[in-house]
Amino acid sequence: MSEQPSYVAGFACLVGRPNAGKSTLTNALVGEKVAITSSKPQTTRHTIRGIRTTDTSQLVLVDTPGLHKPRTLLGQRLNDLVRETLLTVDVVGFCLPSDQRVGPGDQFIAKDLAELQRAKKTPVVAIATKSDLVDKQRLAEHLIAIDQLGDWAAIIPCSATKGDQVGEVADLLSSYLPASPGPLYPPDTITDEPDIVMIAELVREAALEGVRDELPHSLAVVVEEIVPREGQPQDKPMLDVRVNVFVERTSQKAIIIGRGGSRLKEVGTTARQGIERLLGQRVFLDLHVKVAKDWQRDAKQLQRLGF
Repeated sequence: MSEQPSYVAGFACLVGRPNAGKSTLTNALVGEKVAITSSKPQTTRHTIRGIRTTDTSQLVLVDTPGLHKPRTLLGQRLNDLVRETLLTVDVVGFCLPSDQRVGPGDQFIAKDLAELQRAKKTPVVAIATKSDLVDKQRLAEHLIAIDQLGDWAAIIPCSATKGDQVGEVADLLSSYLPASPGPLYPPDTITDEPDIVMIAELVREAALEGVRDELPHSLAVVVEEIVPREGQPQDKPMLDVRVNVFVERTSQKAIIIGRGGSRLKEVGTTARQGIERLLGQRVFLDLHVKVAKDWQRDAKQLQRLGF
């Protein structure tokens, strides 16, 4: 019998259709908020790395946008991003929400993963997310449906919001990582995302709360500048953070701003609290909403907005 390595470290990628619970599971595995979450599909736009370090392993989680049938150039680019990521990881976690039946979206991803398994021999662990939302009978049916969907290295249910089996998911994913002389990142690192990306994501998360379904896809956030405010006492420094929120149509701009600016004020307050926690100091958040017509379908505008 081969001896277990004393330390393992490597990369895991969570995939699944939009809103399968990937970002919530990433945050639960890391133990801190590193990925924005929203009840709106296609919230994740960038691969965000969350890092879970223990005495025996370091699991670097790459959170990806949901794989879907693309309708725009942005959708196509997000799918390409997922597929590129899949080629570089040691293990894949395929998230299938327990409160929804296995459907065409899951079959579409399962087909992609079967090709990956053939080409790269990458192990795929099927994760039945949101297990707290169904009873035992429904969960058992869901696990059988997952088993019939493909040839998985393992199948495991969990609830990221309740913390059920999150540690077991981490151990299972870590068991497929290669031996390593030590961690790949400093042990106290929880993400390698720069602050500027995290700030943009926090603003987008706040802006997505309570808006209509067509808006999430049309929303892009760009941090213009972060500058220390002059004349502040040394023990109470303050940063001026200027952020532009882009939408595709004037009607969407009105939704984000709200009556008399009330909605934008709410967005600003929520985002500012998250940004202050992230940066560890006081922040003045200066938000502007701008229209970039049909940016999702325009290659030049996509590039300008960071895609």
